[in-house]
Amino acid sequence: MYMHKATFASMIQIHSFTFNPFQENTYVLSDETKECVIIDPGCYTEEEKSALSGFISDKGLKPVKLLLTHAHIDHVLGNNYLCGKYKLKIEMNVIEKELLKSAELYGEMWGIKVEPSPAPEVFLAEGDEVKFGNSTLQIIFTPGHSPGSICFYNPEGKFIIAGDVLFHGSIGRTDLPGGDYDTLIRSITEKVFPLGDEYKVYPGHGPSTTIAHEKKFNPFVGENA
Repeated sequence: MYMHKATFASMIQIHSFTFNPFQENTYVLSDETKECVIIDPGCYTEEEKSALSGFISDKGLKPVKLLLTHAHIDHVLGNNYLCGKYKLKIEMNVIEKELLKSAELYGEMWGIKVEPSPAPEVFLAEGDEVKFGNSTLQIIFTPGHSPGSICFYNPEGKFIIAGDVLFHGSIGRTDLPGGDYDTLIRSITEKVFPLGDEYKVYPGHGPSTTIAHEKKFNPFVGENA
């Protein structure tokens, strides 16, 4: 069963859905123009797909981009559905291409039927910008959980969509192929934390948090780590 929450960051509205057996967070970001981007579409069941597309329809939103923080199976289950429905191109870091191709294989391992994802067409790297409506998202490269993980942040709204890099009280796992613990710790401490204590963190799993909270209390990267 999915869950949905909405928050506001400056003029960008952030709507989150919790989908699939992995309890993954999918985000829809929109502004006053009604254009929106979908980040990490984890919708798996027909009910979840309908919940996401129904929300978009009810709010009168126009999806213009499909963005991936990384390409693990739980973050890409809705790729095929959304690309087909809204004629979107997948945008992600080029390093994640092989990981995206392997989603079906991982699905077989976990007993999850994965619809083949369209191939990515737009590749994003640190320093790039993603524009929609009157809004802009900045990109930082944050490997460690996966080899080509990226995060999307907005200086005006003081928020970051962090994928599986940083969680409330935890960090992304590093025991999957391409993961590396030391690399992940550097990504958090050298790329995410410097954005500023006031930044709100929207992770790929679990509740939102702040950089200030994680710097102080996170047992992996906090003051007492």
